Amino acid sequence: MRVTASRKAHFNAAHRLHRKDWSDEQNKAVFGKCNNPHYHGHNYELLVHVTGEIDQETGYVIDLKILKDLIKNEIENAFDHKNLNEQVPEFKNLNPTAENIVVVIWNKLKAKLDAKYDLEVVLYETPRNFVSYKGG
Repeated sequence: MRVTASRKAHFNAAHRLHRKDWSDEQNKAVFGKCNNPHYHGHNYELLVHVTGEIDQETGYVIDLKILKDLIKNEIENAFDHKNLNEQVPEFKNLNPTAENIVVVIWNKLKAKLDAKYDLEVVLYETPRNFVSYKGG
């Protein structure tokens, strides 16, 4: 029987949507106010869903303390109160759109999880704007 265990977390971060290979005019036309050269921030909400078989000994799919620590160490410590463009290596050459952020988060978590688990990450940039990624 496959069950999904989930953990909610959050982080605050600043970013600027900008492509270095585009002109300032093109960046402004495509990204609008999100291209502000002085950056802007979001209070991101993160949902991490881990799906797997229930362990017959523990009754867990995954120990949620382990998942909590994984999210804290890999995501919150790396992204919280950071300028994503300037301080997070994964975005040195990657535009930190919500779509790219969710894929980076998924990759960081998936690399630390046992391969037996399926992973879905949902990232809320605002209460009304969110993206999700399941891999692939």
